[in-house]
Amino acid sequence: MANKKLVKICVITSPICYCSGRGKRFKPNMNLKRIFLIFLITSTYNVFAQKDGYWDKERATTKEILVSAGDRIIIKTEDLPVGTTEIVYRITLLDKNQQMANSLVSLLKAIPDPYGIGQGSAGAVFLMSKISGDDQCTYSLFTSNENAKKYVSDGKIDSACFSQSEPVSKDAKRISLDKNSCLKENTKTIWFGFESKNWFLTQKIVLEVVPWVDIKLNRGWNQDNKNEIISLCKTSTMAQKMANSDDFCVCILDKIMKEYRYAEFQKLLAVEKTKVYKDFGNACYKDADISKNVYNDLRNQIATLIKQQKYNEAIQKLNIIINDGKATALDYSSIGYCYILTKQYAKALKFLKEGEKLDDTELLVKLNLAHVYLVSDNYSDAKAIYKKYQDQNVTDSLSWKEKTKSDFALFEKAGLPSKDFEKVLKLFN
Repeated sequence: MANKKLVKICVITSPICYCSGRGKRFKPNMNLKRIFLIFLITSTYNVFAQKDGYWDKERATTKEILVSAGDRIIIKTEDLPVGTTEIVYRITLLDKNQQMANSLVSLLKAIPDPYGIGQGSAGAVFLMSKISGDDQCTYSLFTSNENAKKYVSDGKIDSACFSQSEPVSKDAKRISLDKNSCLKENTKTIWFGFESKNWFLTQKIVLEVVPWVDIKLNRGWNQDNKNEIISLCKTSTMAQKMANSDDFCVCILDKIMKEYRYAEFQKLLAVEKTKVYKDFGNACYKDADISKNVYNDLRNQIATLIKQQKYNEAIQKLNIIINDGKATALDYSSIGYCYILTKQYAKALKFLKEGEKLDDTELLVKLNLAHVYLVSDNYSDAKAIYKKYQDQNVTDSLSWKEKTKSDFALFEKAGLPSKDFEKVLKLFN
């Protein structure tokens, strides 16, 4: 009978592993357990890591420099790309015949984003070179060439954004935009200043700097740029129609950021920018939620203007709603009311008739129609409407009769024809 091979399946559930097949058990060595643990952590991390940026190896800085005994020297990084939110740097001092075992760029390939590197000493140990020489140096970081040059001449570090005052043979750190003054939104370059602590021989220092680029910020839209667009938007005609134009302007900003990098947008001619604002403004204006808020804001402004008896201003805003095709029967009622109070009876009649077509059950439209007939010396048509609806409410809490009385009082103050007001009020008795 042919021999059957036994397949062993081992499960690591504790320091003891159980294998199916022969029923044997064995104790794995510590290296196997470490490998398994590292694999588990790495796999879990990769699942949850957010791919919102990348290590820019193309604009990484790698420089090998020689520093004379006891000297100070400055090294400028490559230009940091737009959208840099983190940098990782590594400093290694090598003896004469030593070579770097691996580069910082290659090390970072295994790390999906900066959050895989601790801010503390553990992260630094992970990043540091496995080799280094016996020499040591101190170093400082500067955000301007002037401060870096001053450091070379006098050795003072008061203008440094970071300083390592204890001599080291190797070091590594992660610098974040929101946690270190060395890196800000507009930082283009960082200067590293080194001071040799070997008083007899030249030192060899390897500086490596790798930027992390946020994909969204890489388009060049920082807080200042965004505020610039929002401020311009708020001066537009459409924005000024609104009591609160924040949502509208944010909508325009989002569309501009999606379509253009900031540098591209800045290169547009003034007339091209105007067209962009207009086109995106129209698109945002048609957005259902924004549009609703716009016209509700206008109606609130109109109500205030009518209370203040600023009827001409109210008419202008009501015409915006009507011309945009967003008017309700109540809007037509309001403009008719304003035209009555400014003694423009033909216009009042025209708009009230439009409101009646829109909603034949809106009693405020009916009441204002009765008013315009009355002040236009058409008592018979006015009387029919006043009598028909006298026992109803024009709103949930205001009766037809009460509204008629308050309107007549206002009309008299405005100097409207009032000879038939008493006759109408007697109809209600």
